[in-house]
Amino acid sequence: MRRLEHDFLGELTIDDSVYYGVQTLRAMNNFHISGTPLSQFPEMIWALACVKKACALANMELQVLPRDIGIAICAACDRILAGNMLDQFPVDCIQGGAGTSTNMNANEVIANLALEIMGHPKGAYTYCHPNNHVNCSQSTNDAYPSAIHLGLYATHLELRRHLEALIAAFGRKGDEFARVLKMGRTQLQDAVPMTLGQTFHGFASVLRGEVDNLDHAAQEFLSINMGATAIGTGICAEPGYAERCTAAIREITGWDVTLAEDLVGATSDTVCMVGYSSAMKRIASKMNKICNDLRLLSSGPRCGLGEFNLPARQPGSSIMPGKVNPVIPEVMNQIAFKVIGNELCVTMADEAAQMELNAMEPVMAQCCFESAELLINGFDTLRIRCVDGITANEERCLQYVRNSIGVVTALNPIIGYKNS
Repeated sequence: MRRLEHDFLGELTIDDSVYYGVQTLRAMNNFHISGTPLSQFPEMIWALACVKKACALANMELQVLPRDIGIAICAACDRILAGNMLDQFPVDCIQGGAGTSTNMNANEVIANLALEIMGHPKGAYTYCHPNNHVNCSQSTNDAYPSAIHLGLYATHLELRRHLEALIAAFGRKGDEFARVLKMGRTQLQDAVPMTLGQTFHGFASVLRGEVDNLDHAAQEFLSINMGATAIGTGICAEPGYAERCTAAIREITGWDVTLAEDLVGATSDTVCMVGYSSAMKRIASKMNKICNDLRLLSSGPRCGLGEFNLPARQPGSSIMPGKVNPVIPEVMNQIAFKVIGNELCVTMADEAAQMELNAMEPVMAQCCFESAELLINGFDTLRIRCVDGITANEERCLQYVRNSIGVVTALNPIIGYKNS
């Protein structure tokens, strides 16, 4: 079965099994870009449903949306909030149009779900229209960035949890290796003695300091521009709508969401993604250093430093029998490079804002969601498949200490630098 839908560009036929409509189909045809559809970022879809439900609640309260249609829209949003319908969001995350395709994908899916709930066939938009009803009192330019903010804040909470689990894993290894004496090194040369436990506690501490920084950057996502509509002037929205919509979002999410003080400024300002991307870049930079250390200190195992053993996860060579590579730290290194590259893309896209809107917001959102997902997966992979299974080579560590002249540094306070 197929149905016919039209917009002001013409008509298209759509498979009647899908809930999206003509504008989503146009976007699917136009944007074969990243191969990453919205469905791969469920937090963004959840956030879109939050926004659309809040809008319907505010519009019903202001009596600009018929109550029966508003109730059906809210019920449709609830289905999406429950994690259903992800496959109905096929639009590529990177798109032209400042997010209009994403917004219309949500509007069409919600409209057709609402129609089904009211007992009407898909596409019978006289009864519930994607623009007139689901998008009532909105523009892409407030609904889309507000959804990005909410989606990224939800992602932040998940990222934070996985980062803290990795920090705890490093801390446990620090406790386990607290009595393993080893040589510290500066500039890759022997320095002074320390413990292997101090090395791992150091890994934990440098990451622990980033949790607050990440929280601080994420706080800006809780400011939204709902009610701004097209450019921040609130055209097509009733007085009081912005405040009611924001209050509804607070109720739905349970977060301290606030309305931006100046909606014109907020509509074109995307710097909060620069801040959060930068916070992820800081973590990526530190993870890169930590994983380099894991690779160096475990290198060998017979002809390298070999101070500890990484769990063997797979054969390391197609030609050299018995070779095992540090594949888990290596993949974390590559994740770090990607996150650092994404941060540059976000910065450049932020600089591209013009007049009352930043049309480059889709690639900024894609980069931020991707970086967070990569870090979450990387943290778990490193913790479960590497850190938790690390074992110390105590005898080798002690041998390095005994063979080093670094221990003489401890005599400096007693006999002086020259005599030492």
